[in-house]
Amino acid sequence: MKLTHSRAVALMVLVTLMWSTAGVVTRHFESARSFEVTFWRSFFTVLSLLVILPIWQGRVVFSRIRSGGGALWLSGVCWSVMFTAFMVALTMTSVANVLVTMSIGPLLTALLARVFIGHRIASRTWLAIALAGAGIAWMYAGQMNLSGQLAGTLVALLVPLAAASHWTVVQYSRQHGKNVDLVPAVLVGAVISAVVTLPLSLPFSATPHDLGLLAALGLFQLAIPCVLSVLCAGVLKAPEVSLLGLLEVIFGILLAWAGAGEAPGANVLAGGALVIAALGLNELIGWRQKS
Repeated sequence: MKLTHSRAVALMVLVTLMWSTAGVVTRHFESARSFEVTFWRSFFTVLSLLVILPIWQGRVVFSRIRSGGGALWLSGVCWSVMFTAFMVALTMTSVANVLVTMSIGPLLTALLARVFIGHRIASRTWLAIALAGAGIAWMYAGQMNLSGQLAGTLVALLVPLAAASHWTVVQYSRQHGKNVDLVPAVLVGAVISAVVTLPLSLPFSATPHDLGLLAALGLFQLAIPCVLSVLCAGVLKAPEVSLLGLLEVIFGILLAWAGAGEAPGANVLAGGALVIAALGLNELIGWRQKS
C-alpha cells in the first residue's frame, strides 16, 4: 500500500480519531468493569489481528513471531501493559486525565533513550520535559483529595512508561542491526493482556450490549488503527507522527464531553494545555531544524 505524504497525514488523523473513541465508549458500558473490560477488548483485538495480519503480511507473520527473539517479546510485554493499564485507568478516572497523562510518552522515551542508549537530549526537549512535568503535577495537585481519581491517573502513568520502554527496546534493537516487526508485537501484547487479565475478570458480568461495544473497540479502536499507524510511520517523519498523535488527546476529551457529558475539570484543562503546548512546541522546533 503506497501512500503520498498528504494521504498519510489524513490517514494518521483518522487513526487518532479511532484511537480516541475508547473513552466515550467505556462510559456506555452497562456492567463490564475494570479487568473484564481489558480482557474482552484484548480478546477481540487478538481475533481481529488473526484475520488482518495474514491478509496483510501473509502466513509468514506467524513465523516472524516465533523467530522474533527477545526484543519482539519485550515489545509485546510493553504492549500488554499499555493495553491493560489504559482500560483499567479509564474505569477509575476521567478520560481527560488518562489521555493527558499518556501524552507525555515521547518525553519519557527521550529520557529512557538517554539513560539506556546514550541518546543526546536537546535543550528544547529538556525544557519540554520540565514544562510537561509541571503540567502533570498541576493535574495531580487538583486530585490529592480524590483518591480514586489520583489512583486512576497513577495507573494511566504506566501507559507512557510502557510506551517509552517499548520504543527504547525498538531503538536499541535497530542500533544492533535487528528490526522489530511492530505489528506482530501488537498481537503478542494483546495475547499476553488477555491471558493475564482473564482470571482477574471472572466471574464475567458483561452484557451482550457491553460485548458488542468491546468487540467494536478491539477491531476499530485498536487492531485496525494500529495497522494503519504502521503504514503511516513508513511515510511520515517521527516529529510529524508525534504531533499528529496529540490529536488523540483533543479528540478523546471532546468525544467524552459531547458523547458522555464528561466535562474536564479546570486543573485538567490547565495542566493538559501546558503538557500539549510543551510537546507541540518541542516537536515543531525539531521538525523545523531537520527540514
